[in-house]
Amino acid sequence: MDKGDPGSPTLGALMPIDIDIAHVAELARLALSEDELGRYIEQLGAILDHAARVQSVDTSHIDPPAHPLGIVNAFRPDVSRASLDRDEVLSQAPETRDGFFVVPPAMEN
Repeated sequence: MDKGDPGSPTLGALMPIDIDIAHVAELARLALSEDELGRYIEQLGAILDHAARVQSVDTSHIDPPAHPLGIVNAFRPDVSRASLDRDEVLSQAPETRDGFFVVPPAMEN
């Protein structure tokens, strides 16, 4: 079914938008029956209708929140401390060379 076909399941009743559900399902490799296509058209229409109603709410007088949950930074203080001993760490590796870890190549030629 394509958009030009009068029997093509496109979104109609709730939102004036043309979405070919059958084509989208085909792209997603979904085999949908005619009943499923009709049900998805109605559901998508309801979702888009609700989104349009949410977007139509006047929020010009409301300051946007920095975060919807009011979370504060949970960072720990930046404190300098001694790092691990290089020779001790390298001694734990299966193979080292010139003070570095030796690892298998990620890509072969």
